Amino acid sequence: MNGPLDWYAAISSIIASGMIAWDHSRRITGWGFVVFCTTSAAWIISSAMNHTAPLAVQNVIMFGVNLLGVYRYLIRKKANA
Repeated sequence: MNGPLDWYAAISSIIASGMIAWDHSRRITGWGFVVFCTTSAAWIISSAMNHTAPLAVQNVIMFGVNLLGVYRYLIRKKANA
């Protein structure tokens, strides 16, 4: 590990978590989840190349969670409260 893909995954996860924690708007939060999807994809690829199954399994699940975030914040209309 420690290749460019791993560095991308690490840095993009910091950026995505900051975007979500900032909670400036639904759109920015939604795009944070999009960035997290790319992060999970990078970790899945990296873990497949490095034969680290636990990291792959974790990020397959996280990819699904992040897709839910994309749906909630970018696709689904905001529910009236």
